[in-house]
Amino acid sequence: MTARLPTITSLAELTGFIGEDVYLRWSKGPEADAASTSRDSLTGVELPGLSASPLRVEPWWDDRSRELWVARRLFDYRHLRDLRGPDVRAWVLRGTEVGRGPDNEPLVRCLEPLAWVADSALEECSALVDSQHSDEWGPLDRSSSGR
Repeated sequence: MTARLPTITSLAELTGFIGEDVYLRWSKGPEADAASTSRDSLTGVELPGLSASPLRVEPWWDDRSRELWVARRLFDYRHLRDLRGPDVRAWVLRGTEVGRGPDNEPLVRCLEPLAWVADSALEECSALVDSQHSDEWGPLDRSSSGR
């Protein structure tokens, strides 16, 4: 199943996947996730679904760049590849929300894996986010928090 998934190579292509029931997930892929759910990294509690980021655009975004919206979704959790290993990749799925996680993220049940996201799209995402010149915004990476 996983090997036959198409690969998204650009933000423009990823933007074409925007939808109400479409999510972005960072993991080892649909096959690895098929028999499991996410866990809360603080407590170890098993969650009722897979942590994912929605690829639907919120109404308040108005007519702003859909590519920037998608870049933000991709950028938020890109640190997971370094944190969880080289086999971790971004991929897109159609799913149904089954709850909310401890960070208020959607927890989903995967209905259909749709595509992998290539490094070229990640590079484009980083460039677009960097071009916004915001010193107050970055990935949701807790591993570098100074406790």
